[in-house]
Amino acid sequence: MFAFLGWPEIVAILAVVLLLFGAKKLPELARGLGKGINEFKKASRDVQEEIERSIEEPPPTPRPSNPNPAPPPTSQTQASSQSPNQS
Repeated sequence: MFAFLGWPEIVAILAVVLLLFGAKKLPELARGLGKGINEFKKASRDVQEEIERSIEEPPPTPRPSNPNPAPPPTSQTQASSQSPNQS
């Protein structure tokens, strides 16, 4: 990770961070960073488990599109051909 930085550069960066934030604030920053990393790891683990679970599940069986089809609509020509006067 720090392959391009040597020990003197790392010590200098840590010294600047210590001067900027102070000795009292540094543990709080480290604690917050640690919690953030843990939350990120947990979220990525949850996503990976969800993907694995969805891969292992068999696909759902297809349901019939319409098990009880409605009767065909009556055409209006049949209804209009019968007149109300005919009994």
